[in-house]
Amino acid sequence: MRLGFALLASTLLSSVAIAQTMPAPAPVAVPGGDVPAKFTPPIEDRDYIKREVMIPMRDGVKLYTVIVIPKGAVNAPIVLTRTPYNAAGRANRMDSPSMLSTLPLSDEGFVKAGYIRVYQDIRGKYGSEGAYVVTRPVVGPLNETNVDHVTDAYDTIDWLVNKANLPQSNGRVGMIGSSYEGFTVVMALLKPHPALKVAAPQSPMIDGWMGDDWFHYGAFRLANIAWLGGQTGYKGAGKAPPTGGYDDYDNFRDIGSAGDWAKKSGYDQLPYWQRMVSHPAYDGFWSGQALDKLILTNPSNVPTIWEQGLWDQEDMYGAIHTWEALKGAGKLGNNHLVMGPWRHSQINREGRSLGPLQWNGDTALQYREDMILPFFNQYLKDGPAVTVPAATIYNTAENHWDRFADWPLACAKDCSAALTPIYLQAAGGLGFDQASGGEDSYVSDPAKPVPHLPRPVNFGDGRWGDWLVSDQRGVDGRPDVMTYQTPVLTDAVRVSGVPMADIFARTTGTDGDFVVKVIDVYPAEYATDPKMGGYQLAISMDIFRGRYRNSLEHPSAIPAGKVQEYKFRLPAVNHVFLPGHRIMVQVQSSQFPLYDRNPQTYVPNIFLAKRGDYRKATVSIQHGATGASAVLLPVVPMGK
Repeated sequence: MRLGFALLASTLLSSVAIAQTMPAPAPVAVPGGDVPAKFTPPIEDRDYIKREVMIPMRDGVKLYTVIVIPKGAVNAPIVLTRTPYNAAGRANRMDSPSMLSTLPLSDEGFVKAGYIRVYQDIRGKYGSEGAYVVTRPVVGPLNETNVDHVTDAYDTIDWLVNKANLPQSNGRVGMIGSSYEGFTVVMALLKPHPALKVAAPQSPMIDGWMGDDWFHYGAFRLANIAWLGGQTGYKGAGKAPPTGGYDDYDNFRDIGSAGDWAKKSGYDQLPYWQRMVSHPAYDGFWSGQALDKLILTNPSNVPTIWEQGLWDQEDMYGAIHTWEALKGAGKLGNNHLVMGPWRHSQINREGRSLGPLQWNGDTALQYREDMILPFFNQYLKDGPAVTVPAATIYNTAENHWDRFADWPLACAKDCSAALTPIYLQAAGGLGFDQASGGEDSYVSDPAKPVPHLPRPVNFGDGRWGDWLVSDQRGVDGRPDVMTYQTPVLTDAVRVSGVPMADIFARTTGTDGDFVVKVIDVYPAEYATDPKMGGYQLAISMDIFRGRYRNSLEHPSAIPAGKVQEYKFRLPAVNHVFLPGHRIMVQVQSSQFPLYDRNPQTYVPNIFLAKRGDYRKATVSIQHGATGASAVLLPVVPMGK
């Protein structure tokens, strides 16, 4: 104990001695705080220069732009993307001294080839000034200002190719982007700057009513409704309001109509929602900003690759329709179509698989390195000339790329006349011989809509990206889903082109929807991949709102009890139904909560339907003298 006290005393004396020799602590400088006016991390080891500039537009508004330049670049080409999704974030995959690591995966080919990469916030979003308007229409009746994405792209390119602003460039620009970013590429093509030498719109938003994002033939897509809150409720990133419980099937069904949901969530405050509710039909608001129509009146000479995923769950309409319009205008020479086995924007990620389907290598990388980069090099770097087919489309059964000098294969001028009907027949049959007569009936109940995925359905559960390749056995066998299939095939059936649904039906309601699916049914025993045994793979499906059967602009009630024809285009295919498989067609009247429910009672505006409007209806599909219901398939000989 004495020893312990001695040690303690010695320690205390030592501490006192040290304290007497140490200087007094400096006071904390509170007024300025610990955040300096400017803090610049060292960047000397970077292999690139990153500039953030505000580029002035013709009306004085300045747009935030990130420019990433390889160090030592001389006469380098420029690739531009104009985005509503945060240019600073798009140009910063990770904080790295390497340009390859800093920019997104999809830019790796451009980085290795020495390109200058530019990302820009469109007006009104994130760092850019001005007012944001969703897919701002071109200057004219729908846009009374003097600026749009056409002028903004033009002014941006004009600034970038000015040597005083960007001395490292060679004065040539290419544009690329997917989805909304693809829309901005197409807008730039309406009046391209002379320095815009090449373009690649990928899954571009072209026509929001016909089949991109908002509607499919008038049926509203509830799946995309949350985008509105995050995109238009805030200048920067925003959150969508919670829908309630985990199962969005219950959430949306219990709330009621899309208008009821908007009111509950506060979306009815948003200007774009208000405009959309005011234009439920295909009137001038929608047709006047459809880019496939606008670009047809002023086709560009800029060499362009139009990309679209064969299972794009968001924008499957725009790219192919615009390419077809330009082809019809004699512009096939500088416009090319690429359709790969992808979900929405998968070309910017890995493309080895989609859902349970496995492809022959990384098809998205093949697109970027074997198609896009050589194409851009040719026009931006005087690279070697490349031969780009009119259409390059993945064969989704034989698992390889097909390259076509012209496409679709099933037609020359009138594609619809070259299609081969496969008829719905009695007892669930399906065949190329027309049925003698009869009908099949089912009850469509808005209180029990057909789910687009097995429940519970939650739009954040990770299944959104590949739901189009989900197994359709999830609904096969429901009494409100009509299923028709061929016998087991002994010979392969190749389809390459655009199918058409041609359904004759009568209903006890005064409105109704028709969902038609073309399905490849795998053999029950599939040794290559046993879990795919019996799999029902939809290769093409879409929905049509019955009130638009006679006119997309002027809807009309369906006469109850009278047979009507519902004929509409389905998404394009390039597929082979192999021996041992079956061809199946499913018909149903709802696909929920992907699409809003049709009340099946005609109301002026389904957005505003009331609970009492939603009623059961008996739907009878005809397959005989009163109407030969069929799917018109683009059948072509094997090996063509």
